[in-house]
Amino acid sequence: MGNDIRLRSWVRGNDGDVRSGLLGFVSVFYGDLVLDGLTVRRTAEGHLTLSYPQRRDNQGRRHPLIRPVDETARLRIERAIFDAATVADEVQL
Repeated sequence: MGNDIRLRSWVRGNDGDVRSGLLGFVSVFYGDLVLDGLTVRRTAEGHLTLSYPQRRDNQGRRHPLIRPVDETARLRIERAIFDAATVADEVQL
């Protein structure tokens, strides 16, 4: 699966976003799909992670629009995106 993911675009967050841990936004090709709205974040512990687009219902609960099926898939997807030269250069892996 990780080999099917290709970086489409990377946009660095503004200085305030970066200070708060939101490093930037990615869009990827996955087969015949374009997945937009993924964010690259640095956790409080200093680890990189992806956040996926979500919506909120009228009770304020979050519902992901797309997401990995499990932890293994999450790690493969993150590695494929973080290995992309543009993202790696920007976030200084």
